[in-house]
Amino acid sequence: MRDFVIMTDSCCDLPKEYIYGNNIPFAMLPFSYNDKEYLDDFGQSLSQKQFFDDLREGALPNTSQANSESFYNMFKPVAKRGQDIIYIGVSSGLSGTYNSANIGKTAILEEFPSVIIYIIDVLTASLGQGLMVRKAVEMKKVGCAAEKIVCEIEKNIQNLNTYITVQDLNFLKRGGRISNVAATLGLVLHIRPILTLNQIGRVMPVLKVRGRKKSITKLAEIVKDKIIDPETQSIAICHADCYEEAVRLKEEILEKVSVKEVLIHYIGPVVGRFSGPGALAVFFIGESRQHHVIDI
Repeated sequence: MRDFVIMTDSCCDLPKEYIYGNNIPFAMLPFSYNDKEYLDDFGQSLSQKQFFDDLREGALPNTSQANSESFYNMFKPVAKRGQDIIYIGVSSGLSGTYNSANIGKTAILEEFPSVIIYIIDVLTASLGQGLMVRKAVEMKKVGCAAEKIVCEIEKNIQNLNTYITVQDLNFLKRGGRISNVAATLGLVLHIRPILTLNQIGRVMPVLKVRGRKKSITKLAEIVKDKIIDPETQSIAICHADCYEEAVRLKEEILEKVSVKEVLIHYIGPVVGRFSGPGALAVFFIGESRQHHVIDI
């Protein structure tokens, strides 16, 4: 069996202890605000809490995709050793990082034509992407070949559900996710949209709920209604500096359905720039991504 290395990018929002503990190479997505430039390194240089505190104080970050040079530089040492690569990346519907990875791959294959590089677009982000990275790592540890891991992940992509609710609609407005009118009405009427990522990995609204508590309960109900084989799977909750509410969501889910494990961690700055402080998201394997669009 050919040796291989699992890679990802900083949008996967796994704990830094997991990333560094498992020696997972990752592409760092850049972001900037308040005249400072950063690379998303899982909170090493700027903590997630500090980032969201800065957003509350009015910071307006800009984010960029990881460029092809960063992928070339990440891939080359591995290819030089004759190892294959599995890169599990953020949705192409959210970032151009997927395209950069493919450009980097093309450049590497010109130098190392015998190396196999798998570029997997999981059509989600944050801990949904992170769940697939964990799956790949677990499979490798028990001796699975790269081809089997890639097949398993790709088989699950359209069943990898993502549901999100936000606290401040102004961030969705700034990111072009909802209109100015919808944001204003939502704030006045305390409407909390439930968003998802569709079949091509783009954000779309699916429900409107009035009030924060109801939006959290609705996320738990969605998990109950859509999850497949809950007893055998780990699900994930990520939060934009609202840990207590993430725990409440976990408790409401466990009241409704029994799952193997519930992971909770921060949303990182690249995704958090669009969601804003107070966002909650849940990720799980469930029904295929078939949704009815509701215009909010």
